[in-house]
Amino acid sequence: MARDVSDTTPIGARSELVEWVASGEKPRESWRLGTEHEKIPFYKADASPVPYEGERGIRALLEGMQDRTGWAPIMEDGHPIGLYDEAGGGAISLEPGGQFELSGAPLATLHETARETAQHLRDVKSVGETLGLGFLTLGMSPLWTRQQTPVMPKARYRIMTNYMPKVGNLGLDMMYRTSTVQVNMDYASEADMVKKLRVSLALQPIATAIFANSPFTESKPNGYLSMRSRIWRDTDPHRTGMMAFAFEDGFGYERYVDWALDVPMYFVKRDATYHDVAGASFRDLLAGELAAMPGERATHSDWANHVSTLFPEVRLKRYLEMRGADVGNPDHIVALSAFWTGLLYDEAVLDGAWELVKRWSAGEREQLRADVPKLALKATIAGRSVQDVASDALALARAGLQRRARLDEAGRDETRYLAYAEEIVASGRTQAERLLERYHGDWQGSVRPAFEECVY
Repeated sequence: MARDVSDTTPIGARSELVEWVASGEKPRESWRLGTEHEKIPFYKADASPVPYEGERGIRALLEGMQDRTGWAPIMEDGHPIGLYDEAGGGAISLEPGGQFELSGAPLATLHETARETAQHLRDVKSVGETLGLGFLTLGMSPLWTRQQTPVMPKARYRIMTNYMPKVGNLGLDMMYRTSTVQVNMDYASEADMVKKLRVSLALQPIATAIFANSPFTESKPNGYLSMRSRIWRDTDPHRTGMMAFAFEDGFGYERYVDWALDVPMYFVKRDATYHDVAGASFRDLLAGELAAMPGERATHSDWANHVSTLFPEVRLKRYLEMRGADVGNPDHIVALSAFWTGLLYDEAVLDGAWELVKRWSAGEREQLRADVPKLALKATIAGRSVQDVASDALALARAGLQRRARLDEAGRDETRYLAYAEEIVASGRTQAERLLERYHGDWQGSVRPAFEECVY
């Protein structure tokens, strides 16, 4: 999320929170997809991390990007912490450890997504070259310790940094050392949201497996193919996970809102100040009974900001966020968007995807989520390998993209963006496994070559 929201309209009742989610409904012709991807910067000269300050730091990178794109700065306490396109074209934000994120614009086709991704990477590489910076295509920083990793000057991150060790063992690694790609998808109605959420939750570990790309930590293999995904399993059980309740009878907007209300808050923002209320209840703020801020009542911005601090495998805001994948190269990024667009934006395919997953029990889904970070395509569910399930899911996605029939200027449809994922699944070898082969072979037991080979 590039900017925390500032809408001071008071919330009068719980029903307004439900209406807020429902307001995301869009007719099919207005559906869009938005792709977000992070990348870890480093100094090319010595593969060292990039601090915020300094002539060649993250601040200088942001300022260079501002000059190149004309986007407006997002400021906090006098520090630029992001950029946004005032014409609605997207935004750039900083993750806690300096991961540089593009929150892409809502776009109609994957062709536009591919162009947006390519343009952003051209911009970042051009500015980065002047500063001696490169950017990793990995889902976790492979070399630096947590202590060596820089800290960005954002107040919400200071609050989260203090709170994370109280609720999990790996939350700080999630914040400072991981890098992801996400896709945001629309829904037409409450029933459409429920079906899409259930399908995408069940298949999120399948996406994690296909796009596994974080096998190294602190100079050596970490024992996982998606360590980023493993880290999320020990971050904060109150706000992460597979949301088993979403598969229960009667699930809808209200049940999601009730779950969100029960997730502890991190902060309340008033004007430019972030008030640390970590662990407190949003229900108390809604009732004007928050002990840390007596008399304060919840506003629409408080709710929007709170929802942005929930981290399930699929997040519902006023759209659905697919959150299960490690970042990778440009083909990897667009392939993830193609996977979910093909599955979720064709009604017959969505029905077919539900048939694929509807018999899985909550226990089976949880076990799959636990097994995939280490085993990826070799994990199993309901007697089938993830590789086989992924193959079926990709075939469905291809059918969905074919029926969308969105053509580029050369007359090609969107199915070509699935090729990256299809090759991985057909081979049974994830990008993480290929990198491990390099590590034990040509790289001679060093992760240093990743800073030359795994870069944009």
